[in-house]
Amino acid sequence: MSKIPIDVSPEVDSALRDGSPVVALESTVIAHGMPRPDNLEIGRRLGQIVRGHGVTPATVAVISGRVKVGLSDSELERLADGADVQKISRRDFSTVVARKLDGATTVAGSMMAAHWAGIRVLATGGIGGVHRGGGFDISADLPDLARTPVCSGAKAIMDLSATLEWMETHGVPVIGYGVNELPAFYTRRSGLALDLWVDGPEQVVELMQAQLRLGIVGGMVVAVPPPEQSALLGAEVQAAIDQALDMAQVEGVRGKDTTPFLLRQMDDLTSGESVIVNKALLENNAKVASHIALALSASVL
Repeated sequence: MSKIPIDVSPEVDSALRDGSPVVALESTVIAHGMPRPDNLEIGRRLGQIVRGHGVTPATVAVISGRVKVGLSDSELERLADGADVQKISRRDFSTVVARKLDGATTVAGSMMAAHWAGIRVLATGGIGGVHRGGGFDISADLPDLARTPVCSGAKAIMDLSATLEWMETHGVPVIGYGVNELPAFYTRRSGLALDLWVDGPEQVVELMQAQLRLGIVGGMVVAVPPPEQSALLGAEVQAAIDQALDMAQVEGVRGKDTTPFLLRQMDDLTSGESVIVNKALLENNAKVASHIALALSASVL
């Protein structure tokens, strides 16, 4: 690991050495997931929320070919304003590092870097999943669940049922946080029942520690619903998703461009309401992740 071109910020390094709680944050929401200037605002806000709970935030990205775990404010601005910031999943790391480019990490890329640094809790908005329409278009987030992300379930633009089945097949526990069904990103309910749910961070940590003691390699998804006051209604979300998917097909959008395209269309089709929900769930997930990191830190002291 010492040969990996990774720079852990002094603040994050100090916290890890002391055994203090740390939460990793993905950065594609800053470079590709949110419109300007909301993207920089939310990037800063998530760090503030984590820090406000007594936890050290560690936003992950690649700057000039160096993997960064813990960004300065100027680096956040660079990601938010950059015209050619790459989107980094597992397959993209070597290219971006070799060519000394800037890149924002997806959930999969952020999990990899967090693992390299020794961070066990990651907060995001929603993981990728199995894309609608069948075939083999499956987000790299799923096979790369190598540590513990805290998220709001898969994005509703995915095939949620197929995504849940994929995670079951590959042994990824999906834990409802205060809910007994999979949240659907913009909405609190999907109709897909979960076998496992908890009411607080200590129960999440118990599951994490049991998995570790059993020697089971892999991560867990802690599925947190969006705040009730911000969530959209299922029918209006589904109508917007169907229209966005039709537009993607007409315009020939494929691969890693699909999710950013669909999120932009959702913003337009819901008159900005989808962005409001996205912000609310990101902030709520950062809070929940902080609680889990604190409980995890206390359990190993």
